[in-house]
Amino acid sequence: MSSQPRSALVFGGTGQIGAALLAQLRAAGWRSFAVSRQAREERDGVHWLRGEFDAMPALPQRVDVIFSTGPLDRFSHWYEGARVASPRVVAFGSTSVGTKQDSADAGERDLAARLQDAEARVLATASAHGAQATLLRPTLVYGAGSDQTLSRIAAMARRSGFFVLPANARGGRQPVHVADLADAACAVVDVPATHGQAYALPGGETVEYREMIRRTLAALEPAPRLFVLPTPLFALAVQAARATGRLRGLTGAAVARMREDLVFDATPARRDFGYAPRGFRPDADMLPR
Repeated sequence: MSSQPRSALVFGGTGQIGAALLAQLRAAGWRSFAVSRQAREERDGVHWLRGEFDAMPALPQRVDVIFSTGPLDRFSHWYEGARVASPRVVAFGSTSVGTKQDSADAGERDLAARLQDAEARVLATASAHGAQATLLRPTLVYGAGSDQTLSRIAAMARRSGFFVLPANARGGRQPVHVADLADAACAVVDVPATHGQAYALPGGETVEYREMIRRTLAALEPAPRLFVLPTPLFALAVQAARATGRLRGLTGAAVARMREDLVFDATPARRDFGYAPRGFRPDADMLPR
């Protein structure tokens, strides 16, 4: 007699990590419930529920695992009052919880504080419910063509035919592919050592910021040119671009981080659940067209 498939409730299933996770769960034979603001057709083992955190649809009474791949603060508040029984919770946050704590930008400091509060809320709620939670903190995510860093840079470079960086943009980065994050989410489910833990999930290779951008541009066809300017000249170029209404999202704190090493230790994740992410080898299919 065949056993019933395992069940999951997935938040953020239409996002880059969530879509990759749903694909992994389908391949493993899971039955998944996923929440979306838009009506979607049930297919490939995914039952879509139309709603959002402020207007939640009817949810299953019990699932084997709750996965959160979207905004952690929104999920943490919902989970605090949730009536869905589940012995296991796997929630994605971000390494920004640490890297932006002391940022010069008030918005970034607020983000780090909200992430920290959300992590604590998820762990406390899981404990109160008799469940086990694991928190996953990705670094710079890529691979689905919808991230806010490399995909955004690629789109800008396609339009202009070039991209500009300061000469000191040499901080270390560890871009992580969405499929490796989906693998990690599935891998931790049945590992007791991950209960109550938070893990940094960097990519499998550390590259300088400038090299990360060079590889990204090289994946495009035709490849935009990369110009490296002396830092004072770059600052003038950014100032001029902002004056014309461009680069509004490029804050001074973001520019400063280009020269900082944002590098994380994957040893705990490798030790506890065999985390083995790929090196950074972007191609055109991973970037917006």
